[in-house]
Amino acid sequence: MAKKDYYDILGVSKNASAEEIKRAFRVKAKECHPDMHPGDVKAEMQFKEINEAYEVLKDDQKRAAYDRYGHDAFTSGQAGFGGGNGFGGFGFGESGFESIFEEMFRGFGGTTQGDSDANLRGADVRYDISITQQEAYEGVKKSITVDTCIPCKTCNGKGGKKLETCSTCGGYGRIRQRQGFFVMDTTCPDCHGTGKTVKDPCSDCKGTGCVHKKRKLEITIPKGVDTGVRMRLAGEGDAGRNGGPAGDLYVFVEVKKHAIFDRKGANLYCEMPVPMTTAALGGTVNVPSMDGTPIPTDIKAGMQSGYQIKLKGKGMPQLKSDQFGDLYVTFRVETPTHLSAKQKDLLKQFAAESKESNQEACNDFLCQIKKIWNDFTS
Repeated sequence: MAKKDYYDILGVSKNASAEEIKRAFRVKAKECHPDMHPGDVKAEMQFKEINEAYEVLKDDQKRAAYDRYGHDAFTSGQAGFGGGNGFGGFGFGESGFESIFEEMFRGFGGTTQGDSDANLRGADVRYDISITQQEAYEGVKKSITVDTCIPCKTCNGKGGKKLETCSTCGGYGRIRQRQGFFVMDTTCPDCHGTGKTVKDPCSDCKGTGCVHKKRKLEITIPKGVDTGVRMRLAGEGDAGRNGGPAGDLYVFVEVKKHAIFDRKGANLYCEMPVPMTTAALGGTVNVPSMDGTPIPTDIKAGMQSGYQIKLKGKGMPQLKSDQFGDLYVTFRVETPTHLSAKQKDLLKQFAAESKESNQEACNDFLCQIKKIWNDFTS
C-alpha cells in the first residue's frame, strides 16, 4: 500500500512554513492522541503517521530530501538516509520520541529543561464547612482555621543553599515513563517540578521552601447556598515555589437538614398537622416560615388529610438572585387520642347524627366493596 503524503497527513501545503507545520502537528497530535482514544487502533495508527510526517518535515534536510525523492529518500541507498530504525529509517526511535514529546509538552503547558527556575503555582486547598438551613437562608459570616503552606522565612522560600540540577529528572522538572507506545509525563517527585534539588537543606522547612501554618480567615457565605456549593478564595491556598503565585482555597458547603422543612433546590416542603375539628369546621392556622414569621392561612371546612397548598415566594432565596422559591405545605388531619369520657360521649352523639353525606369517601369505598363482593358471589 502506497504511503500517504506527509503534507496531506498534517493538512498543510508544500510551501508551509516551519511554524505552520509545528502548529498543524500540535493540533493533529492532540486530536488523535491515544490517551484521548483508548483502545482505538485507528487513532493509534493516525498518531504514528502524524509523528512520522512531522519528524521529517520539521527537519530542513529531511524535508528537502523528501521534497526531491518522496518516501524513497528514507529507504536504503537514497540521499544518505538509509537505515532500519523501524519507521522508514529516519531516526524515529528514542531521540525522535523525546524531541516530539518535548515540543508537545512545552506547547501544552509542560516544563522542559531550561524552565527549572520557573515560578511554580502553589497547590489548591480544600476546606469543608457545615452550616444550618437557617444560616443558608440568611447568609452568614464564619471564622475558619486553615492549615496551609507559607514561604519559609529562614531560607526565603529557597529550601536551603547550594542548588543543584535534579539527578532524577535531569533538570526538566518532569519525568517520563514509557509503557510500550504510551508515554506518561508527571511532575518529578524529588524536585517537585523545579528541576533543582537542595544540597544543603534548610533546617526549618527541610528543603521544601515552605512550612505549615494555621491561618484564621473570615469568609462570607451568601444566602441561598446548598449542599455541594463550592466557594473559591483566590490566593488563599498553599504558597507557590520560587516566588510563584499561591494556590486557591476551595470551601465546600454542607447544609444540615432542618427539623421542619425539607429542601429541594430553592423550594421548601413541610407537613403540618391540623386538628380534626379545624379540618371539619374550617378555621385559620399559622404556617411556620424560615424567617420566623407565622403565615396565617385559612382552612376550608371539610379539608381532607393530604391537602397541599403553595405559598409563593416563601421558600429559600436563590443563589446570586433576589428571587425566592416557594413553600409547599401538606396538611395532615390529626385524629384525637386519649379522649375523656365526655369527649367519647360527644363523638358517639356525633356518629349517631352523621349522614352518608358527611363521609362521602367512606361510603363510596363501601359501595365499591359491596359491588366487588356481589360480582364475586354471583
